[in-house]
Amino acid sequence: MKTEQRKSKKKRLKSGFTTGTAAAAAAKGALALILEKKIPASVRIRLLTGDYINIKIERCVLKKSNTAECIVIKDAGDDPDITHRAEIGAIVSIDKEKAGRIHIAGGRGVGKVTKPGLEIPPGEHAINPGPLKMIIEASKDMLIRHKIRNNLKVSIFVPQGEELAKKTLNARLGILGGISILGTTGIARPLSHDAYIATIKSSISVANAVGLDTVILTTGRRSEKLAQAFMPDLAEEAFIQIGDFFEMAIKAASEKKLKTAILAVFFAKAIKQAQGIPHTHASKAELTLEKLAEWCLEIIPKQEQGQVLAKKVRSANTARHSFDFIYPQYPEIVAYVGKKMIQSAKKFSTSDIRIESIIFDYSGNVIFDSM
Repeated sequence: MKTEQRKSKKKRLKSGFTTGTAAAAAAKGALALILEKKIPASVRIRLLTGDYINIKIERCVLKKSNTAECIVIKDAGDDPDITHRAEIGAIVSIDKEKAGRIHIAGGRGVGKVTKPGLEIPPGEHAINPGPLKMIIEASKDMLIRHKIRNNLKVSIFVPQGEELAKKTLNARLGILGGISILGTTGIARPLSHDAYIATIKSSISVANAVGLDTVILTTGRRSEKLAQAFMPDLAEEAFIQIGDFFEMAIKAASEKKLKTAILAVFFAKAIKQAQGIPHTHASKAELTLEKLAEWCLEIIPKQEQGQVLAKKVRSANTARHSFDFIYPQYPEIVAYVGKKMIQSAKKFSTSDIRIESIIFDYSGNVIFDSM
């Protein structure tokens, strides 16, 4: 019964919409105000999937007879990200010239790209192709409905964009001055982690584009800081936080034909990666201490000693707890896990990329280094 209840709760998780969808809705709302002389309560937006969604208009104001500004509140649903509840706005102007062109630019709070390797070239505002397509389609929908062929100018802005950007990895990617306007489908589905995956891929692409042949894949900020201290000569762009996306990150790095990928993680994540678990979050894969116990039996030469250790590992509450039984007395087990990480990663790679591994203890010391 409890399992069924959990499944039921998962089914009821609320989907949200992306910053790209919010921008398209704001543009359509502003254009509706200009052409229909009334503030729309909501607008209907066609997603990149082909589906439709109604987006509430937070506020709209007519600046001139041919210019309006509109704000939408971004709703990320039940998997909120850094832009959840952020204001996404658009200023739309109708030109006198009737050539049917739509010019879209970024305004305040939308970052500018300064490094190569992203979908958008340096010098342009960080509005990805998917959102651009949605903004154009939403605007054309209004123009066609009112039989208007005039050119449009659309400026997308995010009032708190600069502050929000400080909580992201945008600066490392070379996106300065604000956030990115993102969206591959238009919809933000709970637990999909689409934004995180896109950031990992973009980070690897930037590292490649700036001429790096080595990336260091960490699982979070702490392991990244430790890796940076351990390898201080490497450029900032080389360090990439992959979270739980082990398989995806290895594939992305190998597809870019990078020379080397170095996994730098704490012992608990190392065990999961060593077992070849594609996504290492606790909700995605159980931490099989049983496998670690089996390795202890394989590695410890004295049978009785190995059996005692394996029993302790099996009884451990967590991988961190098991670590207390293993290190520093049995460094060969840590080394075995480190080598297994490399073997597992190579199974996910699509090229002959060199894989190395580093394991930290919980005080931040390097206890294994394959290099």
